[in-house]
Amino acid sequence: MITIATDVGDKINRELRSFGANIVVYPEESALKVNIGGVSLKPASSEKYLKESDLPRIKGIFWRHNILAFAPFLAVPTSVATSEGSNLVELVGTYFAKPLTYGGETFTTGVHFTNPLWKVEGRWPQEYDASTELLVGAELAKQLDVRPGDSVQVGGGNFAPRKFLVSGILSASGEQLWAPLHLAQQMASLPGAVGSITVSALTKPEDAFARRDPRTMSPDVRDRWYCSPYANSIAFQLSEAIPHAHAEQIRQVAQSEGKILSRIQGLMFLIALAALLAAALAVFAALATAVTERRREVGLMKAIGATRGSVAALFLAEGTVLGVIGGLVGFGLGAWLAGRIGQAVFGSSMEAQPALLPVVLLLAVLLVAVASATLVRRAANLDPATVLRGDL
Repeated sequence: MITIATDVGDKINRELRSFGANIVVYPEESALKVNIGGVSLKPASSEKYLKESDLPRIKGIFWRHNILAFAPFLAVPTSVATSEGSNLVELVGTYFAKPLTYGGETFTTGVHFTNPLWKVEGRWPQEYDASTELLVGAELAKQLDVRPGDSVQVGGGNFAPRKFLVSGILSASGEQLWAPLHLAQQMASLPGAVGSITVSALTKPEDAFARRDPRTMSPDVRDRWYCSPYANSIAFQLSEAIPHAHAEQIRQVAQSEGKILSRIQGLMFLIALAALLAAALAVFAALATAVTERRREVGLMKAIGATRGSVAALFLAEGTVLGVIGGLVGFGLGAWLAGRIGQAVFGSSMEAQPALLPVVLLLAVLLVAVASATLVRRAANLDPATVLRGDL
């Protein structure tokens, strides 16, 4: 139960990450928009986009190992040629499975990892510099009557028309085109520009402490908040790492995850209590039988001079030995069961940490001590004359 309880949060968090990212990063200017009378007012700034060259910095934050993947986006309004003229569409540039390097670490990231539930009929586009492949949203593909392997003409107006190869149909998208980021940058004449970034990170469920403003904290409290893997603290670190960026958690996703994880932790707590209660009852029943069967031995021991303390010590010593043996057997059996449960539910094993063995043995011995306390006291208080006469 301890192995599952300590590992289930991470496993479920990884499973929840398959539904999409939980943090979004966008230009700082976008965070300063103010709507007055239906008019959107923004400060004068040239930082309308993030820089693609800054993306590897995401792997340089304190909680970099909690960053599972990220994907940049650049949306470009354009048009696609049809048999009846052209349709206005949005072409979205992104990473599909892009290898990047930060320091000495090489990693691959993109929507293939941030959105693993996306299904593509055909194949994902190639991302080399000369690539002209893209994905077509399922609804748009029906309108254009295109299939993987066909070509579409994209562009017009401010953008020179270009032919692209349809490598696949994206079922998760509607009337959009999805292309490698460099193609969207070329069409928009925005080299190295990124409109937003979605980040998939393993986080700790949000609580009242997570929602505090770090600017109002003392240095010690701020360090504790900063070093906790909350979505807010990871977003704060992303804002620090990427120049002119503002990051925030996707609150609806984070809150839903927090509720799910809290309920699962509550369920694990109740199961653990039920297991401990069942074990205590089993130990009590076994020791009650042992004390009843050995009451003549206890009476004889007390008749030849044994004290109540020595009788109690005898039963406690036996209980301790049985607790240690049971703890060792239970640890091995529990580790095996935890691994089987992990494989059945999550497709990966849950390994019991060796550091848990002393904890399990201590719990086993304490359980025996607590369950046998009343029985040991009863055995120590037996009257030898009454027992040996057979009155009990």
